[in-house]
Amino acid sequence: MGLKQIDHGTPEYKQMIQLRYTILRQPLGLSFTDDELEMEKNDILIAAFDDDEMLGCCMLVPVDRNTARVRQMAVNNNLQGKGIGASIMSFAENLARDKGFNKLIMHARKTAIGFYEKFGYKVVGDEFTEVKLPHHVMEKCI
Repeated sequence: MGLKQIDHGTPEYKQMIQLRYTILRQPLGLSFTDDELEMEKNDILIAAFDDDEMLGCCMLVPVDRNTARVRQMAVNNNLQGKGIGASIMSFAENLARDKGFNKLIMHARKTAIGFYEKFGYKVVGDEFTEVKLPHHVMEKCI
């Protein structure tokens, strides 16, 4: 498995959109708008591959000089629990640190809180609803 930063608009990015749609949006009856995808141009796009097949992905969205937001973490359903998400998180944290960020935040689905807690993320604030599901803000200094 290889991890790398990918570029917006490339064939790899199209794979990323499809993976995120299949795992995160389609089960909720949601899709992506062109405006949403256009806004990702300046985000840091991360993906895990086995040869040309994308296994998982996430994005880092700069919030300010010190903080980036982890978004759209997705791993193929048949590969969850095999360490791919953990590898992506480690890679994302190292990349964020290399780019000068010292804090990561996210809107974590309630069902994923345990996963992120394993990496030292802490829940901050109250539960809220986003994309039809309960979420919590989580953060970690890196």
